[in-house]
Amino acid sequence: MFCTQCAADNSETAIYCRKCGAMLEKEEETRVAARNRGDLVSPVEKGPIATKARPREVDERDAVIFSICPTLLFVKLGYVLAGGGALLLVAITAAFTTIASGWAVIAGLLLFLIPAFYHIKQKLKRYTLTETSLEIDEGLISRRTRNLPLRRIQDVTVSTTITQRLLGFGDLVVDNASDDGEKITLGNINRPRHHADILLRQMKRLEK
Repeated sequence: MFCTQCAADNSETAIYCRKCGAMLEKEEETRVAARNRGDLVSPVEKGPIATKARPREVDERDAVIFSICPTLLFVKLGYVLAGGGALLLVAITAAFTTIASGWAVIAGLLLFLIPAFYHIKQKLKRYTLTETSLEIDEGLISRRTRNLPLRRIQDVTVSTTITQRLLGFGDLVVDNASDDGEKITLGNINRPRHHADILLRQMKRLEK
């Protein structure tokens, strides 16, 4: 057995070094201690340079139950009307005026800018239901996000006009229990009753 202090050779049964008098460690104990220390290091840490283990980050965000935008039915109808108007414009220009057909085509394409604007506007408005809150994101230039905890919702109402009922969409009115008592409307959403039922079920889960 070799001394770790002076490297002198000692007998296997020696407790102290015969040369420097330092206490000798048994090789078996040293080997077990080294193995245990290695077990504490994660597989990622074993390498040329071992670093301390970092705690796994936990995603604290609530799970999304549904995320919807207002219906695009009117936007699609606008595209159809813009296409029909563009064809009609080109036909009238070619039949009754001397204006080059190229200008008529450009003017017809400009008609698509109207439904395209409302398309972008509708897509930028989003209603998201999570496990604990209702979020409303809207805005084209500046974004505005409103977060309503489900525990503060007093009532949920589905409101539809005759036209909305025939086309299968409507408004979802949420009664807020805040100090101002403001009602939040999720306007022109598809299957409003279906989404109202999901919202009410999630509210009941939180009450348990």
